[in-house]
Amino acid sequence: MNKVNVGVIGVGAMGYNHARVFSLLENANLLAVSDLMKDKADKVSQKYKTLSFVDYKKILEMPEIEAVSVCVPTTHHFDVVMEAIENEKHVLVEKPISFTLKEAKKMVKAAKKHGIKLATGHVERFNPVVGKAKELIESGVIGDVVSASAKRVGPFPPRIKDVGVTVDLAIHDIDVMFYLFDSRVSQIFANMGSILAEVLYEDHAEIMTKFNNGIIGMLEVNWLTPYKKRELEITGVDGIISIDYIDQSIKVYGKFAQNIDIAHKEPLKEEISSFLSCLINDHDPKITGEDGVYALKVVLAAMESARKNSPIKINEY
Repeated sequence: MNKVNVGVIGVGAMGYNHARVFSLLENANLLAVSDLMKDKADKVSQKYKTLSFVDYKKILEMPEIEAVSVCVPTTHHFDVVMEAIENEKHVLVEKPISFTLKEAKKMVKAAKKHGIKLATGHVERFNPVVGKAKELIESGVIGDVVSASAKRVGPFPPRIKDVGVTVDLAIHDIDVMFYLFDSRVSQIFANMGSILAEVLYEDHAEIMTKFNNGIIGMLEVNWLTPYKKRELEITGVDGIISIDYIDQSIKVYGKFAQNIDIAHKEPLKEEISSFLSCLINDHDPKITGEDGVYALKVVLAAMESARKNSPIKINEY
C-alpha cells in the first residue's frame, strides 16, 4: 500500500480541514466526503474533486475506500465509528473519541476484533513544541519535573453544542501531560461552572491533577476570555520550559536558559500524515483508541469531581 483511499465523514470546521490536508498529501487519495448539509458537502467535493454524499453510509459502502476521518459531532462518534469498523474501514476519529466511556471502550474492542486501526485525533500532540518539550524533559534540561500549568482559553465557539469546555479543551492538556510525563493521573479535583446563557454545559473549569509519578498538573480552560491563549509551563527543580502552542515557540528559563528555534509545522497535517503512515507501514497509530479512552476517562472524572466537590481517584472511577 503506497497510497490510501480515504473519505471524510462530516465536513464542518474540522472535517473541512481533514479534507484539505488529505488533498495535499501524496500518499492519500481523497475519494469522497459527506455531510448532513448537502450544500456544505457539495462545496467541499467541488473544491477537492471528490464524490459528495449526504448519507455517510454511502462512503462506507465504497469498497475502494480503505480509511475514513470521522469529524461529526461527538454524540454521533459511536454510531459512525462502529459502522466504519463493521465495514472494514480504518478510522481516525476526532477527539474526544466518544461521548461516553462505555461507548469508547466498545469502539476499541470492536476495532481489535475486526483488525482495524483506530486512531484518536488529539492534534496538539503533533504540535512541534510538544515533541521538543518531551526531548528537553528527557535530556534533563530542567531537572526532575515538579509541576505543570496549562492555560487554554478563548471566546465561545458557537459551533460546539454537544460538550462543555472540559471535554472540548481540557482533554488536550490532559493528553499532552500524560505524554510528556509518561505517567497516568492518579487523582483529580476540579471546579467548573457556566456563565454564558448560550452554553448548555460548563464554560469554565479549573482542574488539578496528580500523576502517579508525583507531578502536579494544573489546568485552566474557559470560553470566557476575549482572546485565544494556548500555553503550558513545565516547572522542574532546575528551570522552567514555557510553551506557546499558537506561535509554536518554546523557551527554557533557569540554569540552561535558551530560546529554541523550531521549524513550524501544521499539527493536523502531521497528525494525518502519521495516521496514513501507520496504515501504509502497518504499525499502531501514534495516538491509539486506548489513548483516546484514557483521556476521556480523566476529563469525565474531572466533571464528576466538580459535581461532587471532591477529589476523584482515577483508578476507582
